[in-house]
Amino acid sequence: MKTIFKSLLVITVLSMVLGSCGKGDSKKNGALSGNAAERVYVAPGEYDEFYAFVSGGFSGQLAVYGLPSGRLFKVIPVFSVDPEKSYGFSEETKPMLNTSHGFIPWGDSHHPDISQTAGELDGRYVFINENNTPRIAKIDLTTFETTEIIEIPNSAGNHSSSYVTENTEYVVAGTRFSIPYPQKDMPIKEYKGNFKGALTFIKVDPKDGGMEIKFQLMMPGFNYDFIASWKRCFSWLVFLYYLQYGGSTFFVGSKCFSK
Repeated sequence: MKTIFKSLLVITVLSMVLGSCGKGDSKKNGALSGNAAERVYVAPGEYDEFYAFVSGGFSGQLAVYGLPSGRLFKVIPVFSVDPEKSYGFSEETKPMLNTSHGFIPWGDSHHPDISQTAGELDGRYVFINENNTPRIAKIDLTTFETTEIIEIPNSAGNHSSSYVTENTEYVVAGTRFSIPYPQKDMPIKEYKGNFKGALTFIKVDPKDGGMEIKFQLMMPGFNYDFIASWKRCFSWLVFLYYLQYGGSTFFVGSKCFSK
């Protein structure tokens, strides 16, 4: 009995010591203290403050997350087949994956951008690029489904897109790699004067969001990347590019032009 009593006494003392150790400043107890999880918790049935539209890269799709909760709401099939949703198999969706190169069942999606009104995001559509077979897709945010895909000619990689103007008049896309015009096999030493870049302006119908290539601009033989415009300065687009014109020397710069 004495042995049992001593054991209980030792356990009680240890409990008191360990308990007192946890009564310090909660701010010093690590990242998980201070109810960090509670600060991003959104109860079932309640809404997140923001939606995050995240490109899927080699999956070819678009993921939608809630913020701050981090909940995955949906993976929207765009440029790749999705048997679970019959995307790319049904009569409605299979034709959207047809290209001038035939049926392409996968893609490489980048740079989603949201439609705008007066330079503010209006939540009507998301536009996203496909880098492998140059295309732009439109996702209707009333249904969170892909409703249209358009192929872009004179483009070698469509990484430099999709970028929406201030009232969604256009979706702008630049070729990632410059190519010879007309396209043909050519040695790199003949790059200068033969390779050109193309910037494509896709007109967006203000009523239903329908897309149509309105015009293309032939540019110097840069490799185009990010595009940006700024509020109160929408008359200009700024392109980041690499590969110096006239050769294969690596160079990073920017190019501006007025709309």
